[in-house]
Amino acid sequence: MGQHHARVYSTLDGCELVGVVDANPVRRKEITDKFKCRGFDTVEQLIEAGVDAASIATPTTSHRAAAEPLLNAGVACLIEKPLAGDVETARAIRDLAEKTGSVLMVGHIERFNPIMRAMRKATENMPPVVPRFIEVHRVSPMTFRSVDVGVVMDMMIHDLDVVLMLMGGQEPTEIQASGVAVITGHEDICNARLTFRNVKALGGVTCVANITASRLALKTERVTRITGENAYIKIDYGAKTGTMIRRIANEIQMNEMREQLRTGKDLTALKWNELVNIEPLVVDDAEPIVMEIKAFLHAARTGDRPPIDAEAGFANVRTAERIVQAIKLSS
Repeated sequence: MGQHHARVYSTLDGCELVGVVDANPVRRKEITDKFKCRGFDTVEQLIEAGVDAASIATPTTSHRAAAEPLLNAGVACLIEKPLAGDVETARAIRDLAEKTGSVLMVGHIERFNPIMRAMRKATENMPPVVPRFIEVHRVSPMTFRSVDVGVVMDMMIHDLDVVLMLMGGQEPTEIQASGVAVITGHEDICNARLTFRNVKALGGVTCVANITASRLALKTERVTRITGENAYIKIDYGAKTGTMIRRIANEIQMNEMREQLRTGKDLTALKWNELVNIEPLVVDDAEPIVMEIKAFLHAARTGDRPPIDAEAGFANVRTAERIVQAIKLSS
């Protein structure tokens, strides 16, 4: 991911790519030659060169070591997901960001997927969706990247961020999960059922999210279905397509139909889709990582809280760790 961050920084107006840090000299030279910037052996050298903001796109296990000197120096940090591999480390990074006042954003890139922006735009001027059931499938073939963590921290963490966002940041009340380690020493397949009770952001209702993640699939699929009180939304992240179904029949019409059903009237000729509005989500072609880095740089320049702050990143890690613990309890 680091090369993609470097590419975006090198092309954005009002932004100068100072350099990259890479312990591998061959890889470092390849990137610096490609993007016309300096190369450094250590984070400390990068700080000495004078930077205002930095992306940390290292293995999860080294996020803290890279982030600490930058945050202590007041450098804004965009840390690739997940914030850390465990709750204790994530808490330490979060607390340091709060202590130093340095901007910290976590790179949960699905929030910037065009289909997510399309969903937010489509629901702006309508009654709130109020999710009651969410079903997520995120599966792909094994790439042998990020095998230092299990599929929950590697892949499911994307969807945990989106689900917790929809819950207003509230973490699940109950978690049930099953997982299997097949190729690596961590779970490669997992299904988790998250129950959110009395969700404040949804007016006190209960919502259930069923999430499946696998890195041992024969094909890639990234689909989310949201069933709410006022709408049903299907999102396909990979295809960048989506559909929203909203009820358009008024209460009088709905009550009349229900009364007819109660009295046993034959309604087989009634077309159910005439009672709802089925529309595709209008998707733009903006690149997610560009939108993500623009949001990060805005926060770095203004000091505003970033869209995915340290607290959100910490909540995602804590929920992921609870899922991994639930897997162990179910074994």
